[in-house]
Amino acid sequence: MTRIAKVLIANRGEIAVRVARACADYGVASVAVYADGDADALHVRLAGEAVPLDGTTSRDTYLDAEKLIAAATSTGADAVHPGYGFLSENAEFARAVEGAGLVWIGPSPEAIELLGDKISARRLAEQVGAPLVAGTSGPVDSPAEASAFAEEHGLPIAIKAAFGGGGRGLRVARRLDEVEELFAAAGREAVAAFGRGECFVEQFLESPRHIEAQVLADEHGNVVVVGTRDCSLQRRNQKLVEEAPAPFLTAEQRERIHTSARDICAAAGYRSAGTVEFLLDANGVISFLEVNTRLQVEHPVTEETAGVDLVVEQLRIADGLTLEAAEFTPRGHSLEFRINAEDPARGFLPGPGTISLFRAPSGPGVRVDSGVETGSVVSGQFDSMLAKLIVTGATREEALRRARRALAEFEVEGVPTVLPFHRAVLDDPDFVGSESAEGVRGFGVHTQWIETTFAERVPEQALAVEPSDPSVVSTWVELDGRRVALRLPATLFAAGGSGPGASPLDAAGGVESADAGGASASSVTAPMAGTLLRWLVEDGAEVEAGTAVAVVEAMKMETPVQVTAAGVLRQRAEAGSPIAAGEVLAELAAAS
Repeated sequence: MTRIAKVLIANRGEIAVRVARACADYGVASVAVYADGDADALHVRLAGEAVPLDGTTSRDTYLDAEKLIAAATSTGADAVHPGYGFLSENAEFARAVEGAGLVWIGPSPEAIELLGDKISARRLAEQVGAPLVAGTSGPVDSPAEASAFAEEHGLPIAIKAAFGGGGRGLRVARRLDEVEELFAAAGREAVAAFGRGECFVEQFLESPRHIEAQVLADEHGNVVVVGTRDCSLQRRNQKLVEEAPAPFLTAEQRERIHTSARDICAAAGYRSAGTVEFLLDANGVISFLEVNTRLQVEHPVTEETAGVDLVVEQLRIADGLTLEAAEFTPRGHSLEFRINAEDPARGFLPGPGTISLFRAPSGPGVRVDSGVETGSVVSGQFDSMLAKLIVTGATREEALRRARRALAEFEVEGVPTVLPFHRAVLDDPDFVGSESAEGVRGFGVHTQWIETTFAERVPEQALAVEPSDPSVVSTWVELDGRRVALRLPATLFAAGGSGPGASPLDAAGGVESADAGGASASSVTAPMAGTLLRWLVEDGAEVEAGTAVAVVEAMKMETPVQVTAAGVLRQRAEAGSPIAAGEVLAELAAAS
C-alpha cells in the first residue's frame, strides 16, 4: 500500500509528459500546471487534472513556488514531482513542499543544499577521495577575484553558477580581458534560470569528455550506481547527444567513477535519483564536476540499458520503499538525441514558432519522448527542447545503424530543428569511434568538439534545410507499377483549378518569407525571435565592424548581435521589448 495517491507535476513539456505516464504506470493520479501559452500543451491533456498558473514567463509560472504549492493543495495532491530544470534543485522549494504536508519526490532539502551548491559538493568530493581540479573555496564576489584566480592558476578558467545546472550559468574565459563580461553573463543567466547568481571559479580542462554516473538511493541507506553515460557532444555547454554505457573507458576508469559517485551520495545521505558528473581529459585524468540532485534529461538511455524505470523508482523511493536491485549490469547500448528547436545552420540559434508537422520514427529499438505534436506552439519563453529520440541496440554499432534509420524517418516542419546535425554527426569518424588493440582509443569527441573540429569539417550551410517552396507541390504517380515522384506548379491545385489562389500547402504550413521590417544594408536586425535583453553600446555610439552591440535572449539562451559594418548606431528598439526574427533593432549611419 503506497502513501502517494496524487502527484502534482511542477514542470512542463517533455518531462511533464514523462512523469504523467510514470504516475499512470505506478497507479497514482497526476495534476498538470500550465502557463498561459501552454493551455493546450500535450502534458496538460495527458494529466488527470490541470491548473492554470496565470502568467506567461517562467518567473510568473513554473518558478513561482507559492502558485505551485497552491495548485497541489487545491487539487488534493499529496506529492510534488519537480522534473528537471525550474525548481527541481531548489532546496527552499523542496522545504516549502514538505512544510505544506506534501511528499517531495526527490532528495532531501539538506542534500540539495549540500550537493546542489557546487562549492560544498567539491568539498565533500574531496573528503571522500574523488579526483578534483583546482577551484575557489567559495563564491567569488567580483570579476577581480575571478581574474586573480586565473592569474594564479592559469587560463582558461570556468566561471560557474554555484546553483546552476544543464549548462546554464557557465562561461569559459580564455583571456583576462573577457573575465568581467563573462562573470556578469554567468550570473545573469543563473538568476534567470534558477533564481540565484552566485558564481565560483575553477580550472577548465580543455577538450575533455563528459562522463556521468546515474545513482539511485533510498531512505534506508541503500545507494547503487545504475550505470554510466557519455554526454560529451555539447554546444554552448548544453548536451545534444548522450549514450549509455559510456563507451571507450578502461575498467579502472569505470570503477573509479562508480566508486566516487557512490561514496559522494552515501556521504550526503542521498535519496531518490541523482547524477554525479565527471570530466575525463585526453590523458585519462578524471576530475569531479558536479552533482545534479534531480532526474537528468538523458535518463532514458540508462533506463534502456539497465532495464529500470527511473521515474517509477523515484515514486517508489518517495513512498518509503527499498530499492529492488542492489546492482545493475548494462545490457546493450543506447543513444539519445535531443530534438531542439534550433537551427544548426545558423549557429544553433533557437527558433520559436508553430510545428506544422511532427512525424516521429518508430520500429524496433526506437523510443520517442515528446512534449509536442503537430500543431504545438513552441514558445520563446522556455527551453528549446521539443522531444528526445532514444535508440537502443544489442551493441553500439547496432545502435548507430538503427539511429541513422530513425533519424532519416524523423520529420519536423514549421520550426528549425537540430535533426540535420544529428544525421551528420552519425557519419563522423570521431563520434563513430573504434576499438583499438588496448580496447579504449578511437573516440575523438569532447565537450568543445561541435564548436571546433565539427564546425571545421562541416560548414554551417551544409546543415541548412531547403525551405519549402509554396509555388511547388510534391506528389507522386504510378508508372508501370512503380512509384514516381513529381513536382508540379501549385497553381494547378489552387481553388478553381487556375490562378494564384491559395494552394493546399498553405494549410499544411507552407513557409512565408519573413518580414524584415524594412531592413536595409545598414540595418542591424534580430537574428531570432525573443527579447532584446540589453544594449551593449549607447545610442549614438560610433562602432566598428564586428562589434557586439546588443544581446537577444530566447529559449533561455543569450545571443550577441554584431554589426557587419562601421558607423554610428541609432537604436530602433528598447531593451526588454519582445522582438521578431529579422526585426530592425538599429540603423548604422555614416560617421561624420
